[in-house]
Amino acid sequence: MTDPTADGRTAAALRVLVYASNAATRERVRLALGTRPHPDLPPLEFVDVATPAAVIDRFDAGGLDLAILDGEATPAGGLGVAKQVKDEIDAPPPILVLIGRRDDAWLAKWSRAEATVAHPIDPMELTSAVVRLLRGSVGSAGTGR
Repeated sequence: MTDPTADGRTAAALRVLVYASNAATRERVRLALGTRPHPDLPPLEFVDVATPAAVIDRFDAGGLDLAILDGEATPAGGLGVAKQVKDEIDAPPPILVLIGRRDDAWLAKWSRAEATVAHPIDPMELTSAVVRLLRGSVGSAGTGR
């Protein structure tokens, strides 16, 4: 999928993995971000997954630009999955973890996630964090593409 950027160039969609065992959480993330969170970035293409095994399979397949992992997911929370990905996958894309409480941010540091957003999801906060992470990863060698 391609779409013109703000300067008229054509760019491939950015692939964003969204992991949550709760389908409503995945939907809230997609609705909060929309398909074009910032005019300077290509559109987003969401990859929804509901299980930890599917997360690892998608990371192994490559082609992801960002991962949003729900820290409240079951049976494996996004913090543990983030730590596993950072330990086991070569050059993974940035990871944002949705945490249950702002006080859980220290766990995100342990997991090596690049950003956190607390539940309930604030669309402006999530969009700001996602745009910052994608701007930092677009064009870098470690995006998984």
